[in-house]
Amino acid sequence: MSRIATTLEGVGRRGRAAVVPFITAGDPDLEVTRDCLRALAEAGADLIELGVPFSDPMADGPVLQRSAARALESGTTLRRVLELVAEMQAELAPPIVLFGYYNPIFRYGHARFAADAATAGVAGTLCVDLPPEEATDLHAAVRSQDLDLIFLLAPTTPVARVRRIGRLATGFLYFVSVLGVTGARNQLPEDLPELVGRVRRVVDLPVAVGFGVQTAEQAAWVAGFADAVVVGSAIVGRIEDGPAGDAPRRVGDFVGGLIAAVRAAGR
Repeated sequence: MSRIATTLEGVGRRGRAAVVPFITAGDPDLEVTRDCLRALAEAGADLIELGVPFSDPMADGPVLQRSAARALESGTTLRRVLELVAEMQAELAPPIVLFGYYNPIFRYGHARFAADAATAGVAGTLCVDLPPEEATDLHAAVRSQDLDLIFLLAPTTPVARVRRIGRLATGFLYFVSVLGVTGARNQLPEDLPELVGRVRRVVDLPVAVGFGVQTAEQAAWVAGFADAVVVGSAIVGRIEDGPAGDAPRRVGDFVGGLIAAVRAAGR
């Protein structure tokens, strides 16, 4: 069983959903990212999604687009992100999922990426713009290193395609709560529990829900029917809104509140 699967199973046995915060590596620089990763771990994050910045983040809203631009401006690359994870793997208990786009991995090379990611201590990866029909090479490379390959599901994904993706994915399935790009929403769709239930009926993998969760109350609601709650833009916005040196404290305080709400809600 993979580190991600083991973690999610353990959290589920404790009667709650996992909390999965997202930050962009290198925003505003890798030293701040290092401190934010420590703050997330200390706050009690179960998994951490670490974004690899890309010049054309088509699935991301304005907050994450700006974070990617800042990270690229500071010189962040996929290689440097892997080096950071490698340097920190001994002190980070939560499994790290690299979240990003296919082009940097393709240029890096499938086999080299998988080997370097495994050596660095990465637990899995998610390529937003890589459909399962085109994922054969990356899937073979990461699975050869016992890394998970995670896929997105949309509210409009047909059941037959959910099954197909479920047969290829490992770790968990990432269910996008809304149609559109990333970004905090004031309100999440009322039929979200029903949509997640439809996925559960045809696949055995844990289901994480993200895109749009911005408050502790929303996180607690999602935790009632999902295996994990992913929060990104609301965290990255706190990195953006204030002095960089204080960003780890702001991030830790906010994520600590999310975790407290999810744990109080239970399942």
